Amino acid sequence: MPSRRKVSVSVVAPFPKDLVFSIITNPADHTNFDGSGTVKDLVDGERITGVGDVFRVKMRMWGISYRIKNTVMEYSEGVVVAWAHLGKHRWRYELEEVDGGTLVTETFDWSYSAFPWLIELAGYPKSHPPRMERSLKALIHFLEEQCH
Repeated sequence: MPSRRKVSVSVVAPFPKDLVFSIITNPADHTNFDGSGTVKDLVDGERITGVGDVFRVKMRMWGISYRIKNTVMEYSEGVVVAWAHLGKHRWRYELEEVDGGTLVTETFDWSYSAFPWLIELAGYPKSHPPRMERSLKALIHFLEEQCH
């Protein structure tokens, strides 16, 4: 049974699955498709290759700059990657080859959160889907730029 503490957005990216996965698993590229406007720069970390990998990014939200450590919690080459930080909620990307390219599904999953009630109080379940839509559109735009 699906958790009620997940929101997802999907889009078909007209690109091969391996190419899409290579962008999503490169933390240095995350600022290029962050639809929330909060991811500012990579502090450290290499391309994601498995569960337990760590990367740190500079963030800015509500006028406050900070750094956050992300740990990869799920990984299957070319199929899925998910990471979490101190709050334990996850950002997940799942890829599936379809006619016309790759179905990319981004999920914000706060079922793992240390404080799920705080996520809900902050309104993220409703505010994140439009940001995720912007992220996926930006991902497609970034891929278009990389291929031309």
